[in-house]
Amino acid sequence: MAWDDSASKIWMDGELVNWEDAKIHSLSHVVHYGTSVFEGIRAYHNDNGTCVFRLEEHVQRLFDSAKMYKIDMPYTQEEISEAILETVRVNELDSCYIRPVVFRGYGELGVSPFGCPVNTVIAAWDWGAYLGEEGMEKGVNVGVSSWRKPAPDTLPTMAKCGANYMNSQLAKMEAIEHGYDEAIMLDYLGYVAEGSGENIFIVEDGVLHTPVLSSSILRGITRDSIITLAKDLGYEVVEESLTRERLYFADEVFFTGTAAEVTPIRSVDGKVIGAGKRGPVAEELQKTFFDIAEAKKEDKFNWLTYI
Repeated sequence: MAWDDSASKIWMDGELVNWEDAKIHSLSHVVHYGTSVFEGIRAYHNDNGTCVFRLEEHVQRLFDSAKMYKIDMPYTQEEISEAILETVRVNELDSCYIRPVVFRGYGELGVSPFGCPVNTVIAAWDWGAYLGEEGMEKGVNVGVSSWRKPAPDTLPTMAKCGANYMNSQLAKMEAIEHGYDEAIMLDYLGYVAEGSGENIFIVEDGVLHTPVLSSSILRGITRDSIITLAKDLGYEVVEESLTRERLYFADEVFFTGTAAEVTPIRSVDGKVIGAGKRGPVAEELQKTFFDIAEAKKEDKFNWLTYI
């Protein structure tokens, strides 16, 4: 995705700079080794103003990811949270996508990152439905990828690290080349893990099932939100290891994620899921999720931080 956002500002190491001036050196450690941790966050506009969805949890996960990779954060969580709000505010954005990224910059080019400075960047821009507006309503077509998620003693998948997404890119490119909208990846044991950038749920006889964290998945904040909402609506939610064939036999399958939000899946590997369209459980969860973000329902979980 390329676009002209030259009128926007990006928060870079404590200063707001013009979009075109937010540059790094080509010999920065992150360019060569993927040494970055990041977040994807959404802000929504409603009758009460513009609010950031689960800001505190996203910032906490950013710091947890940095801890995993021994990155000493140059700012406190409170400072990063305020910088995120400031970036949205100064760009006069309503609903938008926010990308904080912390990375190893220009210093040394050995594998060890310890001689490199830590840089922090926060950008925000308008970004609609990740898998398309039609996909949100009618569902998307996906394929199970030949690329698997790494084992837990290889790369820590609970850390949202830039390098991890090379694995996701392989699956995403393969899916596109095969005519699918997105991929589903299996874990190192062959159980269902997640999409290239989304968590996944299946519905069987009114019960929601989702892969356990040990299936090499990201601890998704939208995933957690949907589990919370589902239980609040009276659904049973089971976290377990899921075999591939359960995708095909499920009544419904859907993705969750900051970018994807709640996106139904209408087919897997060419096999129609349920009625081949958004199912009633996904629709109810999708509506409830957006009703809270859009202040049509009470924010009883305190998920919204207003700008």
